[in-house]
Amino acid sequence: MRHKIGHGVDIKTHAKNGLLEGSCHCGNVRVFIPHPPVDAIKCNCSICRRLGALWAHYETGAVKFEGHPQNTSSYVWGQETLRTIRCSNCGCATHWEAILPGAGAGVGVNINNFDQELVGTTPVRHSDGADSWAYLD
Repeated sequence: MRHKIGHGVDIKTHAKNGLLEGSCHCGNVRVFIPHPPVDAIKCNCSICRRLGALWAHYETGAVKFEGHPQNTSSYVWGQETLRTIRCSNCGCATHWEAILPGAGAGVGVNINNFDQELVGTTPVRHSDGADSWAYLD
């Protein structure tokens, strides 16, 4: 399947039922997003820096999963606003979920689990999650 992304770029992606498909390394957890991300966030907070994730934000209902929660484990830390999810088998971080509903709630999908063409063509914003929570670009 081909998808148009920013600036009219057309990329080939793996898709199922019209959704873009990504997975953890072993394939036990599959993530489906409705469209390529507008951008991805590279955060320098203590957990994101260690995970090396690129987060694309979506509304909670827009993201579909196979293998979650039966093949995942979660980690909650600090102010307990997010639950970081990883595959229980291979350990790849797949996404985060907001714990409390409200403004800014949603799902952050680690697009590093998707086709590398999608990753390479998604603009990356840098977030100072370690200190100011401001974008650095």
